[in-house]
Amino acid sequence: MLIYGPDPTLLFFPSMLAVVTLIGCCLLRTLTEPAIFAKETSCDCRAPHERLTIKQACRGTPVDRPVRVYADGIFDLFHSGHARALMQAKNLFPNTYLIVGVCSDELTHKYKGFTVMDESERYEALRHCRYVDEVVRDAPWTLSHDFLHKHKIDFVAHDDIPYSSAGSEDVYKHIKEAGMFVPTQRTEGISTSDLITRIVRDYDVYARRNLQRGYTAKELNVSYINEKKYRLQNQVDRMKEKVRTVEEKSKHFVYRVEEKSHDLIQKWEEKSREFIGNFLELFGPDGTWKQVFQERSGRMISYALSPRGSPCSSPPREHSPLRSPSPPPSPSARWHSARPSPPPSPKGASASISSMSEGDEDEK
Repeated sequence: MLIYGPDPTLLFFPSMLAVVTLIGCCLLRTLTEPAIFAKETSCDCRAPHERLTIKQACRGTPVDRPVRVYADGIFDLFHSGHARALMQAKNLFPNTYLIVGVCSDELTHKYKGFTVMDESERYEALRHCRYVDEVVRDAPWTLSHDFLHKHKIDFVAHDDIPYSSAGSEDVYKHIKEAGMFVPTQRTEGISTSDLITRIVRDYDVYARRNLQRGYTAKELNVSYINEKKYRLQNQVDRMKEKVRTVEEKSKHFVYRVEEKSHDLIQKWEEKSREFIGNFLELFGPDGTWKQVFQERSGRMISYALSPRGSPCSSPPREHSPLRSPSPPPSPSARWHSARPSPPPSPKGASASISSMSEGDEDEK
């Protein structure tokens, strides 16, 4: 006999989708919101609590709850060493719920000493660490059975070095004997004491910096003489910085001048080569100027060897209009002309030649 009804798979998938959505919302809230503060009455875990062994926790925890791990401390000047210790505690088991206890100022000042951050600042610093699920304020210095039962703690995580305090050689001795202690590794080179040591060592530097930022000497607990000394040192440092800046600028200027001079010398060399090449092309052994000079000298020599002839249209000497007709010769002149003339002397010849030249000039 067949019974018709809704397909069971159609009823399974919507419920599964709702579960996945709820888990996604829980994860999103865990990643975006800070850790919660523990309630003073009891923990929120309503399932019956049976403390697990380390073997059971490593194999896999019960379905209804995670492994509840507790880590406590002062957490003053919260730094990377604190965060790494909490990361180790969070990753001890596949499914871990990390509870962090922070001691109050009263207990800390009584058993350890003065802190830089007050208790409210230390609480808030722990809340914003991504490995922390819950923060216990005013945590006890020594863990009692009632405290462990109240918060349903399975294991306590801390470094394995014996922590002597409050008249005890190791405050975690009874936790170790009960098999609830899980050790973590300390991060070398970083601790709250190291940070305070750095500040004390470089106190003058930090005091000068804070005075420069506007803090008063009273706020820094600095005397009047030290305040004046720090301010003078700040002025000297500013002058050194200005001198250093000027030196850098002058070096840059000299570098630019060297670059410019190098460019100018290179351009001058190129122009000088070009000028010398043009000069040699013009005045060299086979240059243009020599060819021009040879052509002109050849024309002058040919002109000297074959001068131009006189014009054929010049009037004859006897018909020149500038000379007047000479009168007829007298008888005495005829007689003198009939007599033979003596040979001319050199002086007379030169005189006749000069007279002839004068006559030619007059004729011209």
